[in-house]
Amino acid sequence: MRAVGSVTPHETAYDRRRLRQWLAGQARAEGVTRRRLLTLLAATAGGTALSAAAPAHAAGPSILKPLPPEWFIPRGTNAETRWEALSGTGHHTPNELFFVRNHTATPVLDAAAWRLRLWGDGLRGAPGEDRPVEFGYDDLRALPAVTRTAFVECAGNGRSYYTTQQGETVNGTPWTLGAVGVARWRGVRLADVLRRAGLSSHAVDVQPRGLDAEYVSGGENLGRVRRPLPLGKALEDVLLAYEMNGEPLPYDHGYPVRVLVPSWVGISSVKWVGDIEVSAHPLFSPWNTTFYRLFGSAYPKEGTAPLTRQTVKSAFELASGATFPAGRRQVLRGRSWSGAGGVARVEVSTDGGTTWRPARLHDRPRAGTWTRWSLPWTPAAPGPAQLLARATDTAGRTQPDTAVPNTEGYLFGAVVRHPVTVL
Repeated sequence: MRAVGSVTPHETAYDRRRLRQWLAGQARAEGVTRRRLLTLLAATAGGTALSAAAPAHAAGPSILKPLPPEWFIPRGTNAETRWEALSGTGHHTPNELFFVRNHTATPVLDAAAWRLRLWGDGLRGAPGEDRPVEFGYDDLRALPAVTRTAFVECAGNGRSYYTTQQGETVNGTPWTLGAVGVARWRGVRLADVLRRAGLSSHAVDVQPRGLDAEYVSGGENLGRVRRPLPLGKALEDVLLAYEMNGEPLPYDHGYPVRVLVPSWVGISSVKWVGDIEVSAHPLFSPWNTTFYRLFGSAYPKEGTAPLTRQTVKSAFELASGATFPAGRRQVLRGRSWSGAGGVARVEVSTDGGTTWRPARLHDRPRAGTWTRWSLPWTPAAPGPAQLLARATDTAGRTQPDTAVPNTEGYLFGAVVRHPVTVL
């Protein structure tokens, strides 16, 4: 079984090949300093790792929808969903309960004026010609539509447990487990749009860019959020989504159109997409060099390849510190998910991990979404208790007792100890 957070040899080789191509002038790195890329190149040969800059937060309100405290935990420019608020909501997370991850602030865009511009040397045209192609909102809606149920999850979801459970110091927003949600997305295949735009046989990367404000980190303006996707992934299952749970996308979730990259870290699913570069050369941005790699003592000096698939997680539909009466039968409920496949098995411990019982699964294992589960429990004696849930996915990955730490606290996938009190 591959360790959580590791990358395949193919991914590592692809990443290093991109770096060599950049050095040879065969790749582009918009918004990434030469020093940063040279640091990565030197590290590949045994030098020093690239350090990750601390993100800056935008001033003022950044989220438009209501954030009642019984539903959300404020996290700077972000809002984390409380798991107890999801109890009884069904398989899909209601739009009003869906977590929000913003680098800056939610923009208010007009669908009638919105355009998606595809451009770059990965489109067919005369050599060296910039051949942009534009689609309006109605143009996209006129194309064959696809509906897909999929989770979106921040790469830092669960980050706080590196500190509270494992005593590790990490950087970033201290999410518990509420930076994830599942929706029924409707839109068009990115593959269909690329082909209509004139995809060239020489294309290797596509890079969506958002229309939110430029992002400043450590005093440096990194531009608008953007992150390259290998063409293979772009053509596989990526959507340009314009509906969420049967409604037009809410402003906070990407209106009028966002990218949806199933099973991958949330930064790949760029909101408020305004343009997509289609490139015949490998592309770099701060979001696959400075951010969203794993750095730390357990990883290569240059860090891992850019993060792609999410890890395995489980959560109870309970508040931290929930109370239960002794001697009365309860039904514990929760959800488990993985970026590598569906969830095949969930085990629950009500005694801090001493014994485990199989939970009843309420959804068949499906890639890209979570599985709901339940387990009856009659707490015997008053006092503190810890509930644990451990999932195994269809790829054979099981949540470990501890997660290998990294400096930015990405991809926490260990079993979480959920404290409750029996009265």
